[in-house]
Amino acid sequence: MGEPANSSAIAAAFADGPAYVPYLVVGDPDYESSKAYVEALDRGGADVIELGLPFSEPIAEGSTIQEALVRSLDAGMTPERFFAFAEDLDVDAALVCMTYYNLIYQYGEGEGPRPFVERAAAAGIQGLVVPDLPAEEADPLREACDEFGLDLVFIVAPTTRADRLDRLMERVSGYVYVQARLGTTGARDDVSDQTTASLDRLREYDVPKAVGFGISSSEHAERIVAGGADGIIVGSALVDIVAEGVAEDLPTAAVADRLEALSRELTEGAERGRRSRAEATESV
Repeated sequence: MGEPANSSAIAAAFADGPAYVPYLVVGDPDYESSKAYVEALDRGGADVIELGLPFSEPIAEGSTIQEALVRSLDAGMTPERFFAFAEDLDVDAALVCMTYYNLIYQYGEGEGPRPFVERAAAAGIQGLVVPDLPAEEADPLREACDEFGLDLVFIVAPTTRADRLDRLMERVSGYVYVQARLGTTGARDDVSDQTTASLDRLREYDVPKAVGFGISSSEHAERIVAGGADGIIVGSALVDIVAEGVAEDLPTAAVADRLEALSRELTEGAERGRRSRAEATESV
């Protein structure tokens, strides 16, 4: 179950796995710095980059990302500037927009999600993640994504089960965002035991599984991929680096170097996990 990928770039990102999927808030702390930071993630090995479009009430986010969203909004980020940002980027990674449904719906002045999806496609966005959109209410957005060739990525929580899981997985495409633990986003020092249980529940569904919420080190990446994930999603650990740059008044280039270095560590950890899983499979 699960829709096939609409975006060939997203499909390719997971074809040779494991995929590294970093997240940053667009416009944090300003347009030009943010552009340099996203391009640093690409140099560090990103396969897909989740670009956060700020919304004033981000229910899924912890304090780290909430503060980044505020910095971006204070710097003047809007949906139109977001699309211009995506068009300005010089990256090889596939681009996915992560935002909330109110922004998507209001963009078309009452016309539903189609105008937003059409504009996103024109800007080079190849997928959407919408944390507050229930699968049961997603058909209009699903139809618009199919029309313009975008993937619609859903988040599966540790508590998502039975019929609701089936309904969600019938509408997902590209990849599924596997929430590693309950709660909001934020870097952690450990890997939740809920991760393995969530991956086990999803094995029957034929769509790549990327795990997020709390990944902050190469060791985390290694364990999660070794445990069966097709990719890792990293947000707060990267946003923390941006926030430190703001707090310490660091040059943009220095912050970009830190983001690239952590990205390389994470991709190396994920690759170790892939090798470990392959070796375990061969020994069975």
